[in-house]
Amino acid sequence: MGDYSKDDFLQLVKRFGAFLTVKISNLLHTLDSRSVGAIAGLAVAIVFTWRVWRSPSAPQRRIPKRQGATPSSSGVSNHSSANAATSAVISTSEDSNAQNVIDEFFQPVKPTLGQIVRQRLREGRKVTCRLLGVILEETSPEELQQQATVRSSVLEVLLEITKFCDLYLMERVLDDESEKKVLLALENAGVFTSGGLVKDKVLFCSTENGRTSFVRQLEPDWHIDTNPEITFQLARFIKYQLHVSPTKPERTAINVFNSITFEQFFGNV
Repeated sequence: MGDYSKDDFLQLVKRFGAFLTVKISNLLHTLDSRSVGAIAGLAVAIVFTWRVWRSPSAPQRRIPKRQGATPSSSGVSNHSSANAATSAVISTSEDSNAQNVIDEFFQPVKPTLGQIVRQRLREGRKVTCRLLGVILEETSPEELQQQATVRSSVLEVLLEITKFCDLYLMERVLDDESEKKVLLALENAGVFTSGGLVKDKVLFCSTENGRTSFVRQLEPDWHIDTNPEITFQLARFIKYQLHVSPTKPERTAINVFNSITFEQFFGNV
């Protein structure tokens, strides 16, 4: 159908062209040069149009499909990816380091032994303490007649107490030799040299009531003892007491910390 219409149109154009030729020939004798030029221009336009219409339409250019990346572009892509990954790792590392710094900054600071002792003693400035069962390994006056041994587990805390507290140590003894053994043990442990304790603040008595009298006369902020009867008697006069005993006493007074060891009481909080 399309080819048939094309042939008819060609025949029509040829006839029209022949018709124009005849007419132009007849008019050449009668028309002036301006008319002839106009007709000639019309003829040229018609012929040009006809040739353009006859020329086969140019095939459409196919858009080439996008091919895979060449090795060079792949290398560039991989290099870019590697750079991006490296940047991400560096950024993550920097963020992690910054977070660690923040965590360390806000992490609770571990208190020193001095701070722990002050906190436990509630800033008390004067302390009285029994020797047997607290500072010494021995637990009875009879054992002191044989030897006196300072407990290594309490020595560091004892020295810390002497740095900021007015400390008095006291004990009941049976003879003068026991006193000498106690003073020698304390001296060998470095209590008199490393700490602020002097020998004059180590008091001895011959009865339990004598220790009670010492405490009442000194009026300390704290008293540390192993005898529940003494801690009970002193409860009215002493603000704070630490009762060091392996078993819980039957009677407990106000502000008396009982059934706890010396090391446990001054342990880290």
